[in-house]
Order: sequence, then C-alpha cells, then structure tokens
Amino acid sequence: MPPPPRSLERMYLGPPGRNPLMFFEWNSADPARKAKQSWWKRFQTTLPELERLGFTLIWLPPPNKAMGKSGQGYDAYDLWDLGEFNQKGTVSTRWGTKAELQTAVAAAEKRNISVLIDAVLNHKMGADRTEKVQVVKVDQRNRLRTIGPVKEIVAWTGFDFPGRTRGPTSTIPSTMRWDARHFNGVDYTKGDTGIFRFHGKEWSHFVDLELGNYDYLLGVNIDHTNPDVREDLLRWGPWVLNTVSARGFRLDAIKHYDYTFTRDFLKTCRSTVSTDIFAVGEYWTGDANILEERLHRFEGTMALFDVSLHNNFFTASKATRESSIDLRKILLGSLTERCPADSVTFVDNHDTMPGQMLESFVDAKFKLIAYAMILLRPAGFPCVFYGDLFEDGRQYNPHVAEVLRKLILARLHHAYGANTDHFVSRNCIGWFREGDDAHPGGCAVVLATDYRNLSNKRAPTCVMYLGQSRSGQRFRLLFGEIESSDTSDVVVNSKGVGSFTSRGQVAVWVPASDAA
Repeated sequence: MPPPPRSLERMYLGPPGRNPLMFFEWNSADPARKAKQSWWKRFQTTLPELERLGFTLIWLPPPNKAMGKSGQGYDAYDLWDLGEFNQKGTVSTRWGTKAELQTAVAAAEKRNISVLIDAVLNHKMGADRTEKVQVVKVDQRNRLRTIGPVKEIVAWTGFDFPGRTRGPTSTIPSTMRWDARHFNGVDYTKGDTGIFRFHGKEWSHFVDLELGNYDYLLGVNIDHTNPDVREDLLRWGPWVLNTVSARGFRLDAIKHYDYTFTRDFLKTCRSTVSTDIFAVGEYWTGDANILEERLHRFEGTMALFDVSLHNNFFTASKATRESSIDLRKILLGSLTERCPADSVTFVDNHDTMPGQMLESFVDAKFKLIAYAMILLRPAGFPCVFYGDLFEDGRQYNPHVAEVLRKLILARLHHAYGANTDHFVSRNCIGWFREGDDAHPGGCAVVLATDYRNLSNKRAPTCVMYLGQSRSGQRFRLLFGEIESSDTSDVVVNSKGVGSFTSRGQVAVWVPASDAA
C-alpha cells in the first residue's frame, strides 16, 4: 500500500496546540426540556469558555431542516433550509434559526473560532408525497441478492419543499424538486418492510462491502450518480460554507455513499471556497486496514475518525480488572498508529452514547487515560466530546469534566515537540514531550491503571530518559487526578533520567518554572 496521504497537513487546523470540540450530544436541545435559549444561542454564550480552553474548530450539529420539529438533522428533509422557511411545522430547526446560527458563527469568528458543518448527504426523510415505484426486495444480510420479483410499491419519494420562498426573492439557488428518479432504494411501503432497490437501478459500486454492499442505510437512499443530484449537492457544499461562514465539514455516514462523489464534493468546495477547508469523515469500522484503504480512495481529500482507537478505549474500559489492561497495546491496530496525519481521534461522540445504535460509551474509570492519550501525544488530531465537558450532558461526570479541562489546558500550554515513549509496564506507561521554540519546557505524562496503590505509598512510577541537557532540572506536578501529600519535585539526574509517579489515572509533570 502506498504511503498515507497525510490529509491533515493540507487543512486548516488552527494554531498549534488547539483542537476541535463536538458541541452537542444526542439529547442536546431536547424540546421536552424547554430551554430558555436556542442551541445556537447557547453556543454563542459559551464562546468565552471555548476560547479560554483553546478550541478553534467547533463541530456543530446538522443545520438543515429535519423531517420533524424535534429531528436532529440526521433525518434530513431539506439541506437548503437552515431554519428559514416554514416547513414540517416549524421555521426553526431543533437547534435554532438561520439568523441565530449566522450570528453565533460571526461571534465565534471574532474569537478565532471556526465551525464545521455536519453534512448529511446519504439519504432524505419526511417526503411530501408518495409515488408508485418498481422495486425488487433484497436480502438485508446480502444487499446484492434479490429475494423477490419485480413489483410496484407506493413509496415516499416526492420532495417538493412547499414552504420555500421561490422566485427572484429566494435566498437559495436551488429550485430542484426531488422524486423517485433521484433515489435508488427505500425500506418501507404500506404493508411491508425490508430493503427495496429500485428496478433498473443499482447500488453504488464505490461503497463499503459490508452486507455485500452497504449503499443503503436508512430513509430514501440518494442516487449520487444522478446528474441532477450531483449538481444540486455540489452547489450546496460551497453555498452552505459561504452562507454560514463555516471552515469545513464533518461528513456523516460516508461508508454508505459513492466515494467518487465524496471526492468531487470536497474538491468542488476547495476550488470554490478555500483550498484548506477542513474535512473529516465518519466511516464506522473498527478495522484500521479498511480505514487506511479508504483514505487512499478519498485521495487525501479528508481525514477519518479513528473508530479503531475508540474501540480499543471502550474494550479497555470494560475490563473487569485493571490488571488485565495492557496500556502498552492501546494504540495497536489503530488508524492513529498507521496514519497519524490522517486520523481524527476521539473518545466518545453522540453515536456511542447509551441507547444509540453504535453504543460503546467509554467508562469513566478509563476515560481520562483515553483523553490523555489523544490530547497529549502528537499523533492524530483530537476531538473532545461535549457530553464529557459540559454539565447539561446526560452522561456528565463532574470529576471527568474537571480533569478533562486540565488535560485540554496542558495540551494548549505544554504538550509540544518531539515525543519519546516509555511504555515499560502493562499498568503504567509514560512519555516525554520535548517542547519547541515557543514552549521549550515540554512535559512528562504518566498513565496508570493500578493507581490505587497510592494508599500504601507505592505510587506507580515511570522512569524516563529526558536527555543529559535536562540534568539537574526540576519537574513539578502540574496536576494529578488524585491529591497526594507528597508534593516533592522530580530532579533529573546526571544521566538525564527522572522518575515520575502517577497521581491517579493521569499525572502531568512540567519544569518547575512552568508550573507557576
């Protein structure tokens, strides 16, 4: 396989030490909670804290009109309606109005914080009318195998968008009405369920091969080979970036639609708007071989979320005994290990929360180790999850949030330069960041799963070689997860070696001069 495309090096990432934040969870802006302000306004009021923590890219939820008032936007009805038209019983989306979104993004830009659009390009839902369509039913476990004759069904495939303002006063350039010609499959007709491929059409050949062919996911499946579809979506990409003043995309469910279209979509946006727009794709597989192969298919147009590393975190967090976790192997088999300049790392997101289809929520007993591994190491581009940081999240853990803030600030102020690993014990590992010209101090990081030994004064220790140029230098504990009466500095010996203890799951040590 050729070398990784190193896609992140061609994108806007913000200044060094900064990183993205996913600013929502699955239950955010729940209408039943009757919030006093819209989600876009909440984002705006949170900007001072986001700036203090050093976030420069914010992944916002899908801004498009959903099939209903409470839809998150993944049930995409009208991509061109950002909370502007009275459709599906509401002008506002779940998250707020178009004007509120634009105001919030403008306020963010004044603080050098940019936003990412969550683009849902795989399917539509909430059609305005039905049509008669010739279909064949396919095996749900092998979508390439038909299991019935050609038959006619009544399907919800007509999207007329009657609430849009049309004509010379329209604020959007699209006049397209969608019908059965623009799709290739559905999963529902009156009196029957399953997966129905439209007769005379094929699934895309350029999708994931799971279940034979994973083109179909849900709703009414978009046919990206249709010229009208391509024209409308390729026009939407630059339009939404310019309309919102966004800096890039998080692309939803990309394993389910034509990767040649995805490449063209991003190339069009870069040639039209900016050559360095950020793009990361959600390609949900734990197989890093597949992720690496797809990176080459996308020709370096996007990075991918490292699902394989997330799965490693989740598996470790479910271990019944800490002693069964081997911290030295957490990175093995991950996209970050293989393609660090193409990997967006994460611990959890809205899809991994309890009750979701991809439920795999990392337990609090391991979460801080996981965050330290993505935030304080140079490999990958780490994305923090809203639900781990902010109090109104359903899975909020105040201790995790407190230490996570410290980890984010440690990344911002100390985690720079070359990295030297000291993965010497299954239950205690560490690494040293050497610093750079602007941050010469660097930091030593210690992670431990057997930190409970603190109670008998045998704190797990990681011996690290820092280099003889550091001989005599004092390192002080910047923070540890657990308070300890031992506040002694670590003095690097004449051979350039220091012995750093853990303070709970995570401890960060910095030169004493940087710890003030």
